[in-house]
Amino acid sequence: MARVFVYGTLKKGQPNYKHMINTAKGLAKFQGRGRTVEKYPLVIAGKYNIPYMLNIPGTGHHVAGEIYSVDEQMLQFLDEFEGCPDMYQRTLMRIQVVEWEGKGSTGEPRAAADGVLECFVYSTATYPPEWVGLPYHDSYDSSGKHGLSYVLRESR
Repeated sequence: MARVFVYGTLKKGQPNYKHMINTAKGLAKFQGRGRTVEKYPLVIAGKYNIPYMLNIPGTGHHVAGEIYSVDEQMLQFLDEFEGCPDMYQRTLMRIQVVEWEGKGSTGEPRAAADGVLECFVYSTATYPPEWVGLPYHDSYDSSGKHGLSYVLRESR
C-alpha cells in the first residue's frame, strides 16, 4: 500500500471522488485529513477549471486535502487518471496530519511523532507561466466561492 494525498476533485464530496471508491479500479482507504508542510500554489486553471498544485515549494499556502492508503492497482489508475507524468507528476511530499482515522493495521506505517507523513502527491512542474499569476487557494471545492465549476471529463 502507498500513501496518496489528494487536494482536488478526488476528495470526498468532489466530482471525481467516485473513482476513489470504485473497487474495480483498485483499493483506496481513507486515512485522514492533512495539509502540506511546505506552502504551494493551488490554482484553478484551463478551460475545464481543473485544480493544479504547482510544484513551487515555499510559495502559496499550506494546501489542505485527504490522505489515502491505496493499492498498486489504484496507484496505476491514479497515474493514468492524472495524466502522469505529462500533466501531473507524482512526487513525495511531507504532509502534516490534521485529523487521523487510520486504524494502524499491522504493517501500516503511522505518522511520525510530529504528525508528518510522506505521501505521493500529483502536482505539476509543467504549466503555462501565466498560471503563477492566478489566485492561490488553500483548499479546493468545485462549487466554491471562486465560481469556477469543474467540467467533468464526460462533459468535455
